[in-house]
Amino acid sequence: MRIIGGKYRGRVLPVPKGFKARPTTDFARENLFNIIENSFDLTTIAVLDLFAGTGGISYEFASRGTPSIDVVEIELHNFNHIRKTAIALDFTQIHVIRNDVFKFLGFCHKTYDLIFADPPYSCAKIPQIATMVINNRLLNQNGCLIIEHSAANSFAETAGFFRHKSYGSVNFSFFNAIP
Repeated sequence: MRIIGGKYRGRVLPVPKGFKARPTTDFARENLFNIIENSFDLTTIAVLDLFAGTGGISYEFASRGTPSIDVVEIELHNFNHIRKTAIALDFTQIHVIRNDVFKFLGFCHKTYDLIFADPPYSCAKIPQIATMVINNRLLNQNGCLIIEHSAANSFAETAGFFRHKSYGSVNFSFFNAIP
């Protein structure tokens, strides 16, 4: 895995053998960040990364100067890897939280400008992510939720949905906060 933009652009980050996560491909990540950077000043926003896996999305935000990044990951091996990598890169703006995402969304009272969720494609509760984020008002007024998912999911009828992008087998659905 490598960081594709910002201060650490081109930096290769090793992923331990046997790692149980599906990192977002470089191609999809690059296109996603083109969209994000055209919508947000990354040096002023608060980000929440759900189902962080390798932490790749959080490292991209940190490399681009995002000042506040909360990362939620339940798997201990992944949690430790993200924490160690953030320390090694001196990404002090990354705060790693070990918790179940659905429990976290139920008790979180902080709001974010951008929330990114990359659940396992086989997760049956993927549709609940958008509902919980919107209903619990976790997005700031002009905030955005992005869910990475397989082509098997469609969110066109979900409250707040406004865009879908596909890059090979990687799909992103975008949601706005609802006033």
